[in-house]
Amino acid sequence: MQHAADPFDRFEAWFAEATASEPSDPNALALATVDARGRPSVRTVLMKGRDRHSIVFYTNLCSAKADALAAHPHAEALFHWKSLKRQVRMNGPVASVDDAEADTYYATRPRLSRLGAWASFQSRPMESRAMFEARLAEIDARFPGEETPRPPFWSGFRLTPETIEFWEDREGRLHERERFTATVTGGWRSQLLFP
Repeated sequence: MQHAADPFDRFEAWFAEATASEPSDPNALALATVDARGRPSVRTVLMKGRDRHSIVFYTNLCSAKADALAAHPHAEALFHWKSLKRQVRMNGPVASVDDAEADTYYATRPRLSRLGAWASFQSRPMESRAMFEARLAEIDARFPGEETPRPPFWSGFRLTPETIEFWEDREGRLHERERFTATVTGGWRSQLLFP
Protein backbone atom coordinates (compact mmCIF):
# COMPACT_ATOMS: atom_id res chain seq x y z
CA MET A 1 0.00 0.00 0.00
CA GLN A 2 1.35 3.41 -0.93
CA HIS A 3 1.29 5.59 2.17
CA ALA A 4 0.25 9.24 1.96
CA ALA A 5 0.44 11.83 4.74
CA ASP A 6 -2.99 13.18 3.81
CA PRO A 7 -5.69 10.51 3.35
CA PHE A 8 -7.43 12.59 0.69
CA ASP A 9 -4.33 12.24 -1.51
CA ARG A 10 -4.64 8.46 -1.29
CA PHE A 11 -8.40 8.61 -1.78
CA GLU A 12 -7.94 10.67 -4.95
CA ALA A 13 -5.35 8.18 -6.28
CA TRP A 14 -7.55 5.18 -5.49
CA PHE A 15 -10.66 6.87 -6.89
CA ALA A 16 -8.80 7.64 -10.15
CA GLU A 17 -7.84 3.96 -10.44
CA ALA A 18 -11.42 2.90 -9.68
CA THR A 19 -12.76 5.31 -12.29
CA ALA A 20 -10.46 3.68 -14.86
CA SER A 21 -11.23 0.08 -13.88
CA GLU A 22 -14.67 -0.29 -12.30
CA PRO A 23 -17.31 -1.37 -14.82
CA SER A 24 -20.11 0.67 -13.22
CA ASP A 25 -20.45 3.59 -10.80
CA PRO A 26 -17.00 3.89 -9.18
CA ASN A 27 -18.56 6.75 -7.19
CA ALA A 28 -21.09 4.40 -5.53
CA LEU A 29 -20.90 4.18 -1.76
CA ALA A 30 -22.84 2.44 0.97
CA LEU A 31 -24.16 5.11 3.32
CA ALA A 32 -24.96 4.04 6.90
CA THR A 33 -27.14 6.18 9.15
CA VAL A 34 -29.03 5.77 12.43
CA ASP A 35 -32.67 6.85 12.74
CA ALA A 36 -34.34 8.67 15.63
CA ARG A 37 -34.98 5.34 17.40
CA GLY A 38 -31.34 4.29 17.08
CA ARG A 39 -31.97 1.76 14.31
CA PRO A 40 -29.24 1.52 11.67
CA SER A 41 -29.93 1.67 7.96
CA VAL A 42 -27.61 1.37 4.97
CA ARG A 43 -28.19 2.05 1.29
CA THR A 44 -26.16 2.76 -1.84
CA VAL A 45 -25.88 6.37 -3.03
CA LEU A 46 -23.58 8.13 -5.46
CA MET A 47 -20.87 10.59 -4.50
CA LYS A 48 -21.56 13.65 -6.65
CA GLY A 49 -18.99 16.04 -5.25
CA ARG A 50 -15.78 16.03 -3.25
CA ASP A 51 -13.01 18.32 -2.14
CA ARG A 52 -9.95 18.12 0.10
CA HIS A 53 -12.13 17.77 3.20
CA SER A 54 -15.44 16.12 2.32
CA ILE A 55 -17.70 14.15 0.01
CA VAL A 56 -21.20 15.14 -1.18
CA PHE A 57 -24.32 13.12 -2.05
CA TYR A 58 -27.87 14.21 -2.92
CA THR A 59 -31.33 13.02 -1.96
CA ASN A 60 -34.98 13.88 -1.42
CA LEU A 61 -35.18 15.72 1.90
CA CYS A 62 -38.28 13.67 2.81
CA SER A 63 -36.42 10.36 2.34
CA ALA A 64 -35.60 7.92 5.12
CA LYS A 65 -31.91 8.86 4.92
CA ALA A 66 -32.68 12.58 5.24
CA ASP A 67 -34.95 11.87 8.22
CA ALA A 68 -32.16 9.84 9.85
CA LEU A 69 -29.60 12.57 9.21
CA ALA A 70 -31.93 15.16 10.73
CA ALA A 71 -32.14 13.03 13.88
CA HIS A 72 -28.44 12.09 13.98
CA PRO A 73 -26.28 14.18 11.60
CA HIS A 74 -23.45 11.65 11.48
CA ALA A 75 -22.85 8.91 8.92
CA GLU A 76 -20.40 6.40 7.54
CA ALA A 77 -19.64 5.94 3.84
CA LEU A 78 -18.08 2.81 2.40
CA PHE A 79 -16.58 2.70 -1.09
CA HIS A 80 -15.95 -0.89 -2.21
CA TRP A 81 -14.07 -1.33 -5.47
CA LYS A 82 -14.28 -5.07 -6.03
CA SER A 83 -12.15 -5.18 -9.18
CA LEU A 84 -9.31 -3.44 -7.30
CA LYS A 85 -9.85 -5.42 -4.07
CA ARG A 86 -9.96 -2.18 -2.10
CA GLN A 87 -12.33 -0.28 0.13
CA VAL A 88 -12.40 3.07 1.88
CA ARG A 89 -14.52 3.94 4.92
CA MET A 90 -15.25 7.54 5.92
CA ASN A 91 -17.00 8.42 9.17
CA GLY A 92 -18.00 11.87 10.35
CA PRO A 93 -20.59 14.60 10.74
CA VAL A 94 -22.98 15.45 7.93
CA ALA A 95 -24.36 18.90 7.06
CA SER A 96 -26.57 20.27 4.30
CA VAL A 97 -24.97 21.87 1.26
CA ASP A 98 -26.05 25.42 0.43
CA ASP A 99 -28.72 26.14 -2.17
CA ALA A 100 -26.24 27.40 -4.76
CA GLU A 101 -24.23 24.17 -4.66
CA ALA A 102 -27.39 22.05 -4.85
CA ASP A 103 -28.71 24.14 -7.77
CA THR A 104 -25.42 23.80 -9.65
CA TYR A 105 -25.34 20.02 -9.32
CA TYR A 106 -29.07 19.62 -10.04
CA ALA A 107 -28.66 21.47 -13.36
CA THR A 108 -26.12 18.84 -14.51
CA ARG A 109 -28.56 15.94 -14.07
CA PRO A 110 -30.27 14.49 -17.15
CA ARG A 111 -33.79 15.84 -17.71
CA LEU A 112 -35.47 12.56 -16.73
CA SER A 113 -33.54 12.50 -13.44
CA ARG A 114 -34.59 16.09 -12.71
CA LEU A 115 -38.23 15.22 -13.41
CA GLY A 116 -37.91 12.10 -11.25
CA ALA A 117 -36.74 14.22 -8.31
CA TRP A 118 -40.06 16.08 -8.51
CA ALA A 119 -42.21 12.99 -9.08
CA SER A 120 -40.86 10.71 -6.35
CA PHE A 121 -42.05 10.63 -2.75
CA GLN A 122 -38.78 8.86 -1.98
CA SER A 123 -38.94 6.05 0.62
CA ARG A 124 -42.72 6.42 1.01
CA PRO A 125 -45.18 3.60 0.13
CA MET A 126 -46.35 3.55 -3.51
CA GLU A 127 -49.61 2.02 -4.69
CA SER A 128 -48.28 1.01 -8.10
CA ARG A 129 -45.60 1.76 -10.67
CA ALA A 130 -48.37 3.21 -12.86
CA MET A 131 -49.07 5.84 -10.19
CA PHE A 132 -45.43 6.94 -10.23
CA GLU A 133 -45.36 7.05 -14.03
CA ALA A 134 -48.54 9.16 -14.03
CA ARG A 135 -46.90 11.62 -11.60
CA LEU A 136 -43.84 11.70 -13.86
CA ALA A 137 -46.05 12.55 -16.87
CA GLU A 138 -47.71 15.35 -14.87
CA ILE A 139 -44.33 16.81 -13.92
CA ASP A 140 -43.12 16.53 -17.52
CA ALA A 141 -46.14 18.57 -18.64
CA ARG A 142 -45.61 21.08 -15.81
CA PHE A 143 -41.98 21.72 -16.83
CA PRO A 144 -41.80 21.46 -20.64
CA GLY A 145 -38.40 22.00 -22.22
CA GLU A 146 -35.01 21.79 -20.59
CA GLU A 147 -35.49 24.26 -17.74
CA THR A 148 -36.52 22.36 -14.62
CA PRO A 149 -35.97 24.10 -11.27
CA ARG A 150 -34.62 22.14 -8.33
CA PRO A 151 -37.43 20.98 -6.03
CA PRO A 152 -37.33 22.71 -2.63
CA PHE A 153 -37.44 19.24 -1.02
CA TRP A 154 -34.33 17.95 -2.82
CA SER A 155 -30.75 18.82 -1.89
CA GLY A 156 -27.36 17.52 -0.86
CA PHE A 157 -25.39 16.55 2.19
CA ARG A 158 -21.68 16.93 2.88
CA LEU A 159 -19.92 14.28 4.97
CA THR A 160 -16.72 15.62 6.53
CA PRO A 161 -14.72 12.61 7.71
CA GLU A 162 -13.21 12.47 11.16
CA THR A 163 -11.82 9.02 10.33
CA ILE A 164 -10.85 7.50 7.00
CA GLU A 165 -9.84 3.85 6.78
CA PHE A 166 -8.12 2.24 3.79
CA TRP A 167 -8.38 -1.52 3.28
CA GLU A 168 -6.55 -3.51 0.63
CA ASP A 169 -6.89 -7.23 -0.01
CA ARG A 170 -3.88 -9.46 0.64
CA GLU A 171 -3.32 -13.18 0.11
CA GLY A 172 -4.58 -15.47 2.88
CA ARG A 173 -6.84 -12.71 4.22
CA LEU A 174 -3.76 -10.94 5.61
CA HIS A 175 -5.24 -7.62 4.50
CA GLU A 176 -3.59 -4.25 4.86
CA ARG A 177 -5.53 -1.62 6.83
CA GLU A 178 -4.69 1.91 7.83
CA ARG A 179 -6.94 4.33 9.69
CA PHE A 180 -6.48 8.11 9.61
CA THR A 181 -8.01 10.19 12.42
CA ALA A 182 -8.43 13.95 12.15
CA THR A 183 -6.53 15.95 14.75
CA VAL A 184 -7.65 19.15 16.47
CA THR A 185 -4.90 21.04 14.61
CA GLY A 186 -6.36 20.14 11.20
CA GLY A 187 -3.92 17.36 10.35
CA TRP A 188 -4.23 13.59 10.41
CA ARG A 189 -2.86 10.84 12.64
CA SER A 190 -2.44 7.41 11.01
CA GLN A 191 -2.49 3.97 12.58
CA LEU A 192 -2.02 0.57 10.98
CA LEU A 193 -4.69 -1.96 12.01
CA PHE A 194 -4.57 -5.72 12.25
CA PRO A 195 -6.56 -7.37 9.44
